[in-house]
Amino acid sequence: MTTADVAISTVVWPGSPPRLLTDDREDLAAYRERGGYRLLADADELLAEVDASGLLGRGGAAFPLAVKLRAVRANGHSGGSVVIANGEEGEPASVKDRWLLRNRPHLILDGLRLAATLVGASLAYVLVADPDSARSIESALSELDMRDVSIEVFAVQPGYVAGEETAAVQAINGGPAKPTDKPPRPFESGVGGRPTLVSNVETLANLAYIHGHGSAVFRSQGTAQSPGTFLATITGAGVPAVLYEIPHGLPFSELLAKHGVSPDRLRGVLMGGYFAGLVNRRALDTTLDHETIRSIGSGLGCGAISLITDECPVAVAAAVAAYFDRENAGQCGSCFNGTAAMAAAAGALRDGVATTDDLDRLRRWSVVLRGRGACGTLDAACNVAATLLDQFPDEVARHLDGTCGDCSCGAYRAERPYEAIGGS
Repeated sequence: MTTADVAISTVVWPGSPPRLLTDDREDLAAYRERGGYRLLADADELLAEVDASGLLGRGGAAFPLAVKLRAVRANGHSGGSVVIANGEEGEPASVKDRWLLRNRPHLILDGLRLAATLVGASLAYVLVADPDSARSIESALSELDMRDVSIEVFAVQPGYVAGEETAAVQAINGGPAKPTDKPPRPFESGVGGRPTLVSNVETLANLAYIHGHGSAVFRSQGTAQSPGTFLATITGAGVPAVLYEIPHGLPFSELLAKHGVSPDRLRGVLMGGYFAGLVNRRALDTTLDHETIRSIGSGLGCGAISLITDECPVAVAAAVAAYFDRENAGQCGSCFNGTAAMAAAAGALRDGVATTDDLDRLRRWSVVLRGRGACGTLDAACNVAATLLDQFPDEVARHLDGTCGDCSCGAYRAERPYEAIGGS
């Protein structure tokens, strides 16, 4: 099926009834007809259901939602707590959050009001960087009479770090949408100094699904450690981007076949967006769940999967490293200088002017710079460098001696590699 509001095709996996994807934009009447905005009879009972569901965050870190909810709840505050539905979606290779915001705004708002009730919040925000998403949520809010929680749409300028949880809090508090040092974390002190839950919009959509169907039904798809379905944005291979809803545990080879890409063409993958770096052809032997992807040193992240086929992996890594260099927040010296240094070394390798000393430095930086920034940007750059060197040694060697046939007529270059749709 397709949705014209976002210029991307959507596909529900055969044999897995859709939970999040719909054919058309859903208004209040349609959402209520599906059972939305049900009365929450017992907050403790729902929290127990969330716990039993094993719902993991869909924003990238895969942190259990129940743990987040309990942490905010336990901190308490005389002024109450705050909830942020995070739909900023700074990852260029992902489109899922924008699709949900534009097409299923009531599903998100339902999850948001449930989360607010669970943590005792009377104030909530929907953080967006996409004007169409903002208009969609505002239109949905105009249809509602939400009395228990006040919900506001908060727009920020798009950027890779703008959706990081402390950046979201700082923006709402009146500062720039840039990460801050931790501690404190938002669940301790967030918006206005109050305990704050920051949760991805797909996560909140699943919370609403669990409220309507229960933890057992939620767990009927997926694996024991990665329950449920997830939204996967597939880009690359010269094929238009597609947004799939698939059950965790699906063999990657089956997804590739459904996408119409021969496994013989696959050279590698950017798995989970840009953050986790590159995976070589062993991706073909994996299943798409957090435990399996983590076991090969990568991550499922936000569900964005970019296929590397005709492009040289060295050139892809250089493009991603350059992206991180441009997108760093410019406030941590280690990140500002570290991303620039790694991007320069990767670029030199792509252009055939790097030396073995350059590669030694790149490998060393990928280890010693980890954990030094206020957010994950520097770690992401480290991941790209480390995975390139470890998983594509033959391609690296060809660039050292100037024999890469793929790049001899012009290397792959992209300002925003494997962007799902144009613009934000």
